[in-house]
Amino acid sequence: MNQPLFNTLSQIRLLPVVVTEKEEDALPLARALSAGGLPCAEITYRTQAASACLKAISREMPDMLLGAGTVLSCAQVDDAMASGASFIVTPGFNPKVVEYCVDRKIPIIPGINNPTGVEAALSLGLDVVKFFPAEASGGVAMLKAMSAPYTQVRFVPTGGISPANLFSYLALPCVLACGGSWMVKSDWIAQGQFDRIRDVTREAVNLCTR
Repeated sequence: MNQPLFNTLSQIRLLPVVVTEKEEDALPLARALSAGGLPCAEITYRTQAASACLKAISREMPDMLLGAGTVLSCAQVDDAMASGASFIVTPGFNPKVVEYCVDRKIPIIPGINNPTGVEAALSLGLDVVKFFPAEASGGVAMLKAMSAPYTQVRFVPTGGISPANLFSYLALPCVLACGGSWMVKSDWIAQGQFDRIRDVTREAVNLCTR
């Protein structure tokens, strides 16, 4: 489903998972990520600013790959897509939301952490899922074992990913990319530490290519 988008994600290898409280932080953050080598972001619907942040980035930086994360309803899907998102990410597998996206050909990466979730995704024609929460669900060992019967499925591990374990996940053939937030910490965003975000992002990109 939407092979070009997932090909791009597989080349980027790392998806910054962003929680921001203010619209005015969106552009400086996006520019910091891009300058650090990550022209992408998952803007999560954990705050009221998500829609405005998506709009600001998509308007000023149209080449940036934008996803909407923590999407919990069909209404949020509509809002995210109208605001400039290119794909949807959910924390769990909500059949109503997933089917809504599939029916409208909206790329979606639903969250799963067990084989039942993988098979639910396959039943709807999806072959890319989020493994969440990755570390709490058994980490690399769990993903390696769970993915074995599903050779056509690619995973985006998210949750507890850090510089210490990033490469262990990326080394698995089943991993499309990893979601992480250590380079976009909420307090750094709130404090305007965008140079720091740029530098840590650059270090993260280097980890992905070692």
